[in-house]
Amino acid sequence: MSRIADIASALPGYDAADLSVDAVHAFLSQLTAPAVVTQRESVSLFDALGRVLAEDIVSPISVPPHDNSAMDGYAFDGALLPADAPSDASVTLRVVGTALAGAAWRGALATGDAVHIMTGAMMPPGLDTVIPQEFCNVEGDTVRFPAHVLRRGDNRRFAGEDLMQGQPALRRGERLSPAALGMVASLGLSGVPVLRRLRVAYFSTGDEILSLGEAPREGAVYDSNRYTVFGLLARLGCEVVDLGLVRDDPATLAATLQRAAREADAIVSSGGVSTGAADHTRDVMQQLGDMAFWRVAMRPGRPLAVGLIPRDAISTQPPAVLFGLPGNPVAVMVTFLAFVRPALLRMMGCNDAASAPPPLLRARSTGPIRKKPGRTEYQRGFVRMVPGALPEVGVAGNQGSGVLSSMVEANGLVVLPHGQGCVAAGDEVDVMMFDGVI
Repeated sequence: MSRIADIASALPGYDAADLSVDAVHAFLSQLTAPAVVTQRESVSLFDALGRVLAEDIVSPISVPPHDNSAMDGYAFDGALLPADAPSDASVTLRVVGTALAGAAWRGALATGDAVHIMTGAMMPPGLDTVIPQEFCNVEGDTVRFPAHVLRRGDNRRFAGEDLMQGQPALRRGERLSPAALGMVASLGLSGVPVLRRLRVAYFSTGDEILSLGEAPREGAVYDSNRYTVFGLLARLGCEVVDLGLVRDDPATLAATLQRAAREADAIVSSGGVSTGAADHTRDVMQQLGDMAFWRVAMRPGRPLAVGLIPRDAISTQPPAVLFGLPGNPVAVMVTFLAFVRPALLRMMGCNDAASAPPPLLRARSTGPIRKKPGRTEYQRGFVRMVPGALPEVGVAGNQGSGVLSSMVEANGLVVLPHGQGCVAAGDEVDVMMFDGVI
């Protein structure tokens, strides 16, 4: 039994002619479960954004390396704070020096002494509390403040409060975010071990498609999918292999797919996976590899293909994973975001948390939304924030799968699940926000 058939047979209720979105996710999670990328390299932090960690980063130091002040103020021994002090009680201290960030203050201290301290400066020995300077009344070398505004230990950062020496700071399989780059830098590390980039080949198909630079002709449209898919792959951090526009010729399609399988870990095509008379892509895919062709219960993006294309007769590498997307521009983007993106993240070596879909935003619909139960719908939406309330979302009037302009104007997709019926104005819905995914 082929791997595709083996996975399909294990899915309860699998029906290639009417597959739910959840079933597609379950199928792809098994197909792409073993990470394709295993080779590793070391890169500088300036080149590490979005890369996947090849091993745990263990902290070589404690961060911060010493107790320090969380703000500008006056450090003192918190034992001097009176217990159960009345609201009008105050504390008076003698200021004996100033502690600056980057240098230890080493003066002598007596009971009732305080040190003027800056944010990040090391706490002098014996002092454990900092009173912010905005609460203080300073006269000469004396500082006075209300006793009730703080407790012992306030405004003090402990050594290792962020990270302890010897503890994992980041885990293998995490994608490096801007915050993660800063954390690695805080450890004094200038580079990180990462997995190589996932190589993804992509191309568009169809005799009706024009390449940029070609003269317009009747019945033809310019290729937008190739550039949309490039942007989606580049945003994901893949190494992209552009195979251009492929005409509806079986021999050319076969040669392109074979080249893609030799040069890349994954292949993304757009168009040719339905049952049209000139849709040769489907037949060629089936001849070359282990394929599944689905009609997914979703809108937009009903036709979808997925499969495995062998590298070549002598290669020991695993087959390239093929994602055959629909031809309509919005359907390409929706199916990529819903299915291809999380699958590619798993193939890149991301752990479960890093490959999970982004959390959905809960918003209130500003108007009614028509929806048939029995399919998952992704409707282009316009989200706006409302002070003190849930965000509001309205949907584009024309949800046609070829209307790319509404995809440009929208800032998210309203995700209406399989069993959902019509939505009334004021109902809450889930939104997949574009920021961070496209």
